Amino acid sequence: MSVYCEDPARLGETRLPDGRSLGWSEWGPPDGTPVLLCPGAATSRWLGFGPDAVEALGVRLVSVDRPGLGVSTPAPGRTFSDFADDIRRLAALRGLGRPAVVGNSQGAPFALACAEAGIASAVAVVSGADEVAAPEFATALPAEVRGLVERAVSDPAGAEEFFAGFGADAMWDMVMGGSPECDLAVYRAPDFTAAYRRALEEGFAQGAAGYARDTVLAMGRWPFALAGITVPVDLWYGERDTGHSPDNGAFLAARIPGARRHVVPGTGGALLWTRAEQVLTSLVARSGAARG
Repeated sequence: MSVYCEDPARLGETRLPDGRSLGWSEWGPPDGTPVLLCPGAATSRWLGFGPDAVEALGVRLVSVDRPGLGVSTPAPGRTFSDFADDIRRLAALRGLGRPAVVGNSQGAPFALACAEAGIASAVAVVSGADEVAAPEFATALPAEVRGLVERAVSDPAGAEEFFAGFGADAMWDMVMGGSPECDLAVYRAPDFTAAYRRALEEGFAQGAAGYARDTVLAMGRWPFALAGITVPVDLWYGERDTGHSPDNGAFLAARIPGARRHVVPGTGGALLWTRAEQVLTSLVARSGAARG
């Protein structure tokens, strides 16, 4: 059976200059090539990916709890720019330099914000949440999703209050209820189920405010300039993934200079775990070329 994830090799918290803390976890050699993971919705630092690939490629994989999730200090009203600034400080304090960055699911716009801010050396968006509030998607979204997007844009405070009603069980049920069978085969693997459920429980350990803020940011208009991203970006989508982007990232890729889009046959939104070696191999090579 495939090993999709393992417990972190190292766990810690780093205090930022303003007194807040960011929780992080690491896999792979501590002197390896830094790759920073912006995790998916409501999941904490505990859920990594591709342990065999991480070791084989000499990657130091670092996952970070966004503010209000896991053990990271809440930051009400935070923005994408605030998050990028946090990562800039964390990278300096943890000796990450300009890491390559992976943005999975709802973590995608946070990874792209880091790229636009000049923090990342390369980005892999994997099953990434798209900018669904872009007018080009107005008629492409299911009515229920379109209603949530419109609320996130027109009434972000109200939308945030709504999403603050979610919890770990609701998130798990939403993922399991909306995934194709190829993804369920991954999610139902006992070790993965335990790791994913643990990451969700820890993601909501301080309540749902952190998740709610993330969701309103991700579902609203993205304020950073995609056209201003100058580092290599690869977008990875499974052809059976119907939940993260109305067009599997085609419009998103067209807005990022030089972006490469990959649509992988026979897979869905669990791509981060089923194609970890492919994603990391490409990302490390692209990051090295950018640095060189």
